[in-house]
Amino acid sequence: MFAKFKQIFASKNKDLRKRMLFTIACLFVFIVGTTIVVPGAGNITGNLGFLELLNVMSGGALRQFSIFALGVSPYITASIVIQLLEMDIVPFLSELAKQGHTGRQKLNQITRYVGIAMAFVQGYALAFAFLKDAGAVVHLQVAVILTAGTAFLLWMGDQITQKGIGNGVSLLIMAGIIASLPQMFIDAFNTLITAGTYETWVGIGLFAAFVLVYIIIIVGIIFIEQAERRIPIQYANKSSSSFGKQTFMPIKINSAGVIPVIFASALLGVPATIAQFVNKTGFTNFVDKYLDYTTPVGFTLYVLLIFFFGYFYTFMQMKPEDLSKNLQDNGGYIPGVRPGKNTEIYFKQIIARLTVSGSFFLVILAALPIAISWIGVLPSNVTLGGTGVLIVVGVAIETFKQIESKLESRDYKETFRRRRRG
Repeated sequence: MFAKFKQIFASKNKDLRKRMLFTIACLFVFIVGTTIVVPGAGNITGNLGFLELLNVMSGGALRQFSIFALGVSPYITASIVIQLLEMDIVPFLSELAKQGHTGRQKLNQITRYVGIAMAFVQGYALAFAFLKDAGAVVHLQVAVILTAGTAFLLWMGDQITQKGIGNGVSLLIMAGIIASLPQMFIDAFNTLITAGTYETWVGIGLFAAFVLVYIIIIVGIIFIEQAERRIPIQYANKSSSSFGKQTFMPIKINSAGVIPVIFASALLGVPATIAQFVNKTGFTNFVDKYLDYTTPVGFTLYVLLIFFFGYFYTFMQMKPEDLSKNLQDNGGYIPGVRPGKNTEIYFKQIIARLTVSGSFFLVILAALPIAISWIGVLPSNVTLGGTGVLIVVGVAIETFKQIESKLESRDYKETFRRRRRG
């Protein structure tokens, strides 16, 4: 890893350093934007509830009600919706998905339009929920400002992808989460050590344990993100040998990523949003008692939804029938398993078992901040683990792999040129 970082600063990789500096500059603009408060609004002091995930992904911009309060979450929601509609639900989108690169570009354009429309709806809902005393004109103005902020971030994400190191939208999310980490550790330090709640040596021990557990969680996330099940695949290759050529098909333990948690949080958040609009005491009490994931009933429902969406999204992304068909069309097979239906059943069993482990891992990450909030020792903005860390680690690993791939490609081209000259 350190050798790769040394290569970045080599004279031959000057353009790569420029890309990295451009990316850092864009991320700095994003961080500055999170501190610019929407005119006429102020910080949100109440409990954000299901919106806490949105606040984390936007770098705390939602609680400050800044121009980037929505972040890129409307685009993420739109991406998930479009992916669902591609599953033969909307024939037009299904046809675009089968058209390769050209169809994918059109789908990306549609996703952006849908994302901006969702940003306006979410912005108006936030203005109505947190600025109740303001009039309809103010609500509309705030919605337009928040929508413009999301549109600007999507544009800047494109610039990072094209002129930077790639993963533009993902890096913006990661930057937002990382920006909130220093204040979180400062608040944990103040609560456990300087506030006088505990004896000094007890507070120091608790804070050290907090940091240690955080490091262990990061190591565990890296392990799970890198873990995969390798299914042996054999291809009939007459020119190679009588035994053919054997390769592996890797299937990750957590193929769904953080999507199941986002789905579950969004679904549980719908009743809370409705309660903000209807303002009925009975319905609001019902939502607070049974649909808030900090309550036992809401937490149980939250866990079940994570498992459900874990299975749903994984099987939506990795269709066993398509895997079996593509493998057979390319002349491959799994040793000991007959091609066709038996291979499809085999893939279903493997993916189902891995999804159990992956979903259980997501439940632990999602449950840790809730469990800490039940103890009530730390402030609400201090979370232990959580899906935010999963997003940061996942994006960091993917970005490092991209940089590593570019460096290896350059080394290969340079070696090839030297051989041609020699």
